[in-house]
Amino acid sequence: MEERTTLEKSLKPHWVWAIALGSSIGWGAFVQPTNWMADAGPLGVIIGFGIGALLMMLIAVSYGFLIKSFPVSGGEFAYAFISLGRKHAFISGWFLTLGYICIVALNASAFALMLKFVFPAVIEQIPLYQIAGWDVYGMEVIVASAALGIFGYFNIRGTGLSGQMQFVFCTIMIISIVVITFMVGGHPGAGLENVQPYFPKDTTAFAAIISIVAIAPWAFVGFDNVPQAAEEFHFSSKKAFTLIILAISIAAVLYSMMIIATAMTQPWQQTVGEGQVWGTAATIQETIGTIGLVLLVTALTMGVFTGLNGFIISSSRLLFAMSRAKILPEAFSKLHPKYNTPHVGIIFTVVVSMFAPWFGREALLWVVDMSSVGVTIAYFYTCYTAFSLFKIKKGEDFNPSKHVVSPMKKSIAAAGMIASLAFLALLLIPGSPAFLGIQSRIALIAWIGLGVIFYMAKRKEFNKIPKEELNYLILGSKKIIAKNRS
Repeated sequence: MEERTTLEKSLKPHWVWAIALGSSIGWGAFVQPTNWMADAGPLGVIIGFGIGALLMMLIAVSYGFLIKSFPVSGGEFAYAFISLGRKHAFISGWFLTLGYICIVALNASAFALMLKFVFPAVIEQIPLYQIAGWDVYGMEVIVASAALGIFGYFNIRGTGLSGQMQFVFCTIMIISIVVITFMVGGHPGAGLENVQPYFPKDTTAFAAIISIVAIAPWAFVGFDNVPQAAEEFHFSSKKAFTLIILAISIAAVLYSMMIIATAMTQPWQQTVGEGQVWGTAATIQETIGTIGLVLLVTALTMGVFTGLNGFIISSSRLLFAMSRAKILPEAFSKLHPKYNTPHVGIIFTVVVSMFAPWFGREALLWVVDMSSVGVTIAYFYTCYTAFSLFKIKKGEDFNPSKHVVSPMKKSIAAAGMIASLAFLALLLIPGSPAFLGIQSRIALIAWIGLGVIFYMAKRKEFNKIPKEELNYLILGSKKIIAKNRS
């Protein structure tokens, strides 16, 4: 049996917390408040994100248990393997790979979009063409590609460096959001009276709240980056659950603060009705001046940078784990000779993401919407695996090396499975508030088709690997932990 390649343990707890939080708070928190308020009103958005955060915490219980028990790169890929075998491991890994790379690409695109708003004369240079009504400029492509290249380089230089950067970016982002909220709240003419009415007049409070709950997997995606980095923890993996809960809680608070700050500037329905390209920036600048815009741009920049950094880490680790299990080419599990990082996966993620700005923002959003399905499927696999390992009592099939008696946690894992299926239903059932558009559904079908072709091509080779070897390669154990059904 060949020696298993492992990653260096260099991540500190506050860096991992920053990876989870920074990946959860991206461009949406700063660009989307007016769109969200138009659908749900200020209170509807805040309650919706609060409920979404609680549902994510239910799912996080399963993540915390599995990270503690199996601190290996691969996360949901490894968890699906533990409970359902190699075929499901491939399905989980395939969907997650797309989801992570799409989010990397979207963050790079969002950075170019922000600069386009602040410095339109600079970014709107070298006009190329139009896709789905979106004008694509050569300078946009250059800016997005440069951001990707820089963060790819930092990630190759070492996990410690990228972890430190993530914590600094997160700290600056939080400070900026807090200062914006208090400056708006203390400005004459602004205040909580502008937050009323709490819900839109043309919809029920329930429908408004559910429309926001439906996007929770997208809004909070990022806490699931923690298991991808588990192999590199320079601390006990028992702390992972606490770090995830802290990240989700603070993310919900930061989302709510941006909604309140935007709504307090003037009657929120007026802000929504103005139809500005970036309503939050326009109304905050009008209320507290250029300093407000500078703080918002700073917060957005940090949010984009933490998203870029966090998801480059996750996608490269997922590719590394799948390569180590011999599903992907061996190159992805080779480590950099100097920095001991999975550099091929990092370069691959960056290069693939560099294609995205050429297709325009609307086309990219179709793919990102579709990738929400993949992330939700990964949530389900994680909760199912935890559910299968928790036992109500010791029975005939109880194995003390992998099972834990905990009726409460088994119930929470079951609730996480139900929440995951509910999120999936909201994305796939026609008429639901989060139903995928036709373009996203086409992209989803295309990705599934590619996955089927790839799996069929690799199936024989993958299934020939002995059970003991696959357990060792994926989980670092030579014992037969997983069922390994093909």
